[in-house]
Amino acid sequence: MIRLTLRSLRAEALRMLLSALAVVLGVAFVAGTMIFVDGMRTGAYERAGTFDRHTDLGVYSAGREVLPPALVDRVRAVDGVAAAAGELTNTAGIVGADGRPVLGFTMLVAIPTEDALRSYDVVTGRLPDRAGEVVLDAPTATEQGFGLGASVRIGATGGAARPYTVVGTVDVAGTSRDVGGPFVGLVGSDALALTGERGYGRIMVAARPGADVTALTEKVRAVSGAEATVKSRQQILDEAVQDAVRNVDQFRMLLLIFVGVAIVVAGFVIANTFAIVLAQRTRRTALLRLIGATRGQVFRSTVLESAVLGLVASALGVLLGVALAAGLRLLLSQLDVAVTGGLTVTGSTVLTGLLLGTGLTVCAALLPAWRGTRIAPVAALTDAAVQPSRGAGRVRLSIGAVVLALGVAALVGAASAGQLLLVAVGGVLTFFGIVLFGPVLVPALARVFGWPVRRVLGTIGELAVNNTVRNPRRVAATATALVIGIGLVSAFMVGARSTKDGIESSVDAQIGTDFVVSGIGQDLPAALVGELASRPELGVVHEQRSTVVDDVEIRAAHPALIGRTLSGVLAGDAERVGPGQVLVHRELARARGWQVGSPVTVRGKAFRVVAVVTDDTPGGEVPAGHVIDLSDQDFAALFPAQRGYLAEIDPAVGVSPERARDAITAVLGRYPTANLMDQGAYKKMLTGTVDMLLAFVTALLGLAVVIALVGVANTLSLSVVERTRENAVLRAVGLTRGRMRAVLAVEAVLMALVGAVLGVGLGTGVSASTMALLDRLGGDFHVVLPLGQLGLILGVAVLAALLASVLPARRALSRPVVEALADQ
Repeated sequence: MIRLTLRSLRAEALRMLLSALAVVLGVAFVAGTMIFVDGMRTGAYERAGTFDRHTDLGVYSAGREVLPPALVDRVRAVDGVAAAAGELTNTAGIVGADGRPVLGFTMLVAIPTEDALRSYDVVTGRLPDRAGEVVLDAPTATEQGFGLGASVRIGATGGAARPYTVVGTVDVAGTSRDVGGPFVGLVGSDALALTGERGYGRIMVAARPGADVTALTEKVRAVSGAEATVKSRQQILDEAVQDAVRNVDQFRMLLLIFVGVAIVVAGFVIANTFAIVLAQRTRRTALLRLIGATRGQVFRSTVLESAVLGLVASALGVLLGVALAAGLRLLLSQLDVAVTGGLTVTGSTVLTGLLLGTGLTVCAALLPAWRGTRIAPVAALTDAAVQPSRGAGRVRLSIGAVVLALGVAALVGAASAGQLLLVAVGGVLTFFGIVLFGPVLVPALARVFGWPVRRVLGTIGELAVNNTVRNPRRVAATATALVIGIGLVSAFMVGARSTKDGIESSVDAQIGTDFVVSGIGQDLPAALVGELASRPELGVVHEQRSTVVDDVEIRAAHPALIGRTLSGVLAGDAERVGPGQVLVHRELARARGWQVGSPVTVRGKAFRVVAVVTDDTPGGEVPAGHVIDLSDQDFAALFPAQRGYLAEIDPAVGVSPERARDAITAVLGRYPTANLMDQGAYKKMLTGTVDMLLAFVTALLGLAVVIALVGVANTLSLSVVERTRENAVLRAVGLTRGRMRAVLAVEAVLMALVGAVLGVGLGTGVSASTMALLDRLGGDFHVVLPLGQLGLILGVAVLAALLASVLPARRALSRPVVEALADQ
């Protein structure tokens, strides 16, 4: 039986080719992911602790408070300490050679001046030794043309940009200092002055040669006091490695989720393929039973065949995975995304790929193999060898209908129940309902979509529709594979478009000015808003600031803008907010018994309520509606250190938007950590992450869709083999080659279209349920259908189906009619 099985597999290699392709693609995704991530992990290990190569001890703040500069001097004076230096990391901005801020999130770091603690890799020049000197990362210095000795202006939250002299460039690629943007290194005093920080995040300590590090640790701990924690070199390195690989592991888990989707789709394709192939071998299997083969031998023969196919396809998949990982690295490098490490192919990766692909193929073949053993030997002597197509049993259909109904009910009721888990449960149940009820649902949809085809193409359309629905279980399995990938893609598309619409609506409601100035990764510099307000070209200049005092949110407000977020004024005049006058929101007024004219005390200062208002803005750290709005002047007087990340600006009366923009730009030239945008650009900035995430997810799920389309081609190709004599009869009675191609093309399109429509419907339902839940929880989210993108999904599915029909059509027409009529 083993020899017969291997010969059978060789003889039918072409039939199993597309099935093997599904395994190859699935395993390639798995292996490529593991190879790529293993390379990243190796690089992370290599670069972890780069800046602590000479650090023996580290003093860290135990809480949120920073370590004062005086503590650095006390630690430095401890017996056995060779060097001690404070280190802080913050954000900054660089004014480029063209006078504009350099784009990208800029990291600012205080670099030790002691040689015993310097661990940076210098590319050119040297590290800063004194105030006024700076080092940049080598790529930024090259791109901006900053050579050694050049003057570069750098700014941070503490104030306007200041000039510094470039004394060197460093390599920080792949380290914790590499955040995708420029790197700035200053001496400690300059870093404190530029950022406005009152102290350091940690103190680095180098021990003298021969010093007892354990004893030194206790001495430093005694000097540092209870507000600090002292860590050994090993602790520092262990934590650095843990931090370095944490993001890599999270990225791997994210990729493996999409890998799982691709594997599930491949399983559907393989199981359907074996079901078709074994059905076509009914006469051969019956003959084997007739000459003495037992049911167990037939079953083991099929399992062995699937194992050999899975092993060969898995080996090819691992090889393709190496190429896939290399391509991903090349793509990321072209997009200027830093990726550490090289390609790391481990034995565990190869073994995982081989076992996964082989196991998947064998498991997918078990049920078809078991069914094949039920063929009676007498079937070889009768026409029973040609199995009629069987529909699904009543039990399966009944369970499927119930599960489908429960899934839809869960999606509909998720918002009312306020449970996000119910959305996930509803989506899963709906999918399984489609799988179980598919033998009824899919053919019914195929007939509906085939109605206009029959009207237009006549007999050709009738043949295509009948061929599509003649085996309900087969067409249902083929379409279901498409439902998974397209369902997830459409869910993300609808969710992304709805989220973007919600963000844009929120901006329209909360931003009532022509221009917006926002901090780049940080709050606005302290003096920036004052300078903008002093410009005569600008009318409204309002910095959005808030703080929480005694479970009440205190917000800064501008009389010209206060009405943009209010949904109603219950009493008083909201526009009268000003010095000494406040707005109180309804829920807080009820809780405190306040009304118009009531006295209110904030931070010891008395105010008078001029209006009680309602606001639809979602609550944050405080109970909903527990809000007091103060004028900008009063807020600045009570909370002078409180900064915001956003300022709203309108031109002065009679000033054109162009002149206003020029005035804002002139001020921002001294503040590279702030960015000027109009409302459209601000919306695009907020929604850019959604677009990027959607593109990333769609690209990853694309492989699952490709595998499912391979399943369409596979089913159609094997059906052509099954209908060899039937097709020959049609050709003999006058069906032209072109019409034969049309029949097969329509079959492929109907299978793909049904799967795509069900997938789009499932994805849209899941997104609609999610948006309804988010809207109920306090957001401003509604379902928005991206009809163009959803239409593109259907169009791509149809086009791919047409391409998938080319090879089966060529195969159907390749044999002479007489030879095909003699086929058994």
